[in-house]
Amino acid sequence: MFSKQYFENLEQKGVLRALAIGLVLAVMVFFAANVTTNTQLVVGVGGLVILAVLRMIKFKNAEDIRVVYLSIAAFLSIDYFFWRTFTTLTYYDLLSFSIAILLYLAEMYGFIVYGLSIFVNIDPLDRKPMPLPDDQREWPTVDILIPTYNEEREILEVTMLAALAIDYPVEKFKVYLCDDGGTDQRCNDSDPNKASSARARRKELKELCEASGAHYVTRAKNVHAKAGNLNNALGQSDGDLVLILDADHIPTVDILKNTTGWFLKDPKMFLVQTPHFFTNPDPIEKNLKTWRKMPSESEMFYKVIQKGLDFWNAAFFCGSAAVLRRSCLLKVGGVVGETITEDAETALTLHSMGYNSAYIDRPMISGLSPETLGGFITQRVRWAQGMIQIFLLKNPLLIRGLSLPQRLCYFSSSFFWFFPFARLVFCIAPVAFLLFSLKIYDSNFIDFLAFAGPHLIATFMVSGYLFGRVRWSFVSELYELMQSVYTMPAILKVFLNPRAPSFNVTAKGEILDRDFVSPLAKPFYALLIINLLAFGAGMLRYMNPSRVHEFATGITMFWAFFNIFILLACLGALLERRQMRSSARMATNIQARLNLGERHIPVEIRDLSNGGMSLAVDAAYEQYLSPEKMVTIEPEADFGYEPGMFHLQIRNLRYRDRTLMIGTQYRHENIDEMKRKIAFVNGSSQRWMDFQMGREENIGVWGSFVYLMASGLRYSLEHVGYGILGKIRKERHNRSVATASSK
Repeated sequence: MFSKQYFENLEQKGVLRALAIGLVLAVMVFFAANVTTNTQLVVGVGGLVILAVLRMIKFKNAEDIRVVYLSIAAFLSIDYFFWRTFTTLTYYDLLSFSIAILLYLAEMYGFIVYGLSIFVNIDPLDRKPMPLPDDQREWPTVDILIPTYNEEREILEVTMLAALAIDYPVEKFKVYLCDDGGTDQRCNDSDPNKASSARARRKELKELCEASGAHYVTRAKNVHAKAGNLNNALGQSDGDLVLILDADHIPTVDILKNTTGWFLKDPKMFLVQTPHFFTNPDPIEKNLKTWRKMPSESEMFYKVIQKGLDFWNAAFFCGSAAVLRRSCLLKVGGVVGETITEDAETALTLHSMGYNSAYIDRPMISGLSPETLGGFITQRVRWAQGMIQIFLLKNPLLIRGLSLPQRLCYFSSSFFWFFPFARLVFCIAPVAFLLFSLKIYDSNFIDFLAFAGPHLIATFMVSGYLFGRVRWSFVSELYELMQSVYTMPAILKVFLNPRAPSFNVTAKGEILDRDFVSPLAKPFYALLIINLLAFGAGMLRYMNPSRVHEFATGITMFWAFFNIFILLACLGALLERRQMRSSARMATNIQARLNLGERHIPVEIRDLSNGGMSLAVDAAYEQYLSPEKMVTIEPEADFGYEPGMFHLQIRNLRYRDRTLMIGTQYRHENIDEMKRKIAFVNGSSQRWMDFQMGREENIGVWGSFVYLMASGLRYSLEHVGYGILGKIRKERHNRSVATASSK
């Protein structure tokens, strides 16, 4: 099926598709330069009608219809930006023109990202695993590298034991724990407490590896962060391939069987990347309580964009959950570490040398999202700084060896991270007109309706068409604005010194024992207040009998209202919710037998985690159950896996909808039982796929607006309430301390 001719045809298809798109765009540009307002009204309405019709009708040649659909949408946007560039940038005064140019540049950023997104996602490649040969002697050998710096033993143990339980011939793979927290440098630190802690860590992890069958690796000095750690391990291992797993990324049992076949099929394949799947909500999902209702933020990238990049042979390394060919890595000196996004930089370097990559959309690791907004922002600042470093130091448009589509794909991936500039400009711009009467957008109602209207509507339609099932409308605006306040200063630092950023490890496995208002909230109060003031100023304008600039006032008020809507959702997300469990629980429905000595009780496992499981049982059995009681459980086979028996301790009993629920905690008797448990809980990629599919639902623009508006209002009010209560508690505490001192 996947012959050499197949790959040649795929490459030719991509080139022809790119040439066709280029020709269409050239025609669009010519037309846009000569279109009149009346013509644009007809063309705009007609284009939107065609887009709506194309969405409703099922076509056999869906790929070609996709190109037509996206081309029409691109044409409407090109029309708008020609008009925007040559008609609306009128000079009135220096301050107005300066703000107008900033707004125009923010819009132009959005237009470029939008156009690149259309190109990247013109024909996503849904690549399947390549079967391995029947003769296992032909299978490649694999070294599994787990880099760690400061993660807790419990997190590392789970990942390492899961790696050891992978379904692959035991003589064909080895597991290495690559410890940068126990280096010679750290063990000999001038601070005796730090040195003692590092030596204790090294001893503990080395004993863990010896007991489980993994290999412990460390080095002399902490240089070049994660890239240096991995390269040190590459020098102490010898497998044909390398599977890299972050410390909290627990692999499924089928990860190697689903990825290594492509390296046998294509000798020039240097990378097979798989998605990052998370078993706990990120802070925004947790605080807005969207975890089981809405697709996760990362799914747009991993379920759509990476497939689009794969079509152009530009799917890139994401740092973990990826298999790489050792010989290719050695040709560039290992994992490249000039920037702090060593993963994307390594892929860019190897793509420029003519090697190929692949992306398989099957979640085969389960990881942990940062639990706090502080950890979330730290992670995103690192990503932003690293991708801007790539943009400045290794600009994909200029680097030799890449094809034109690859240049555009990598440019899209790095240029995207300028979004903080655009988001902050869009958030502040309404103030310029409504409060200070600056002329930042010169247009009348008819022209705006003819040019901007079709562009804006088409943008929403394209977003729904490409990403509707995996990214609801306005969610990108929420996430990007939440990040922009803190990533913008970090990006400016990179421009001042592109080599200055350092690698900061993202905290994982944190526990929050109470609700509290995030210390990151203050800038969002300011943004909300100025948009409320701007909206209020617009209301006063409408109360003026003369109603000067009535159209511009109405549009800008709507803009300020949109900002308020997003900022309220931000405030809701900035109320940090308590997170007591250190391991996330995933819903399931597995039949099992609970053993109480001679008595056997049928139960259903309702949810699973690495710490325990919840069981549903008939209330008639309550008399045989009690907290702290030791029991065993034998689950039925799940996704073909026979888990065997596990020892449990009952922690609590409670009723839910007239069903008795038993909360339990694992009590492993040996490391083999723990390994089986980890494979049972985390080993099925099908379970993760089913969970993702259960959240995939396109609720449309209006449905998303209503949902986020309701959530924003509700949780922003809770945020304000907690803030007021917190101040009251603090004042009472201060008064009590002062009273005690006076006595």
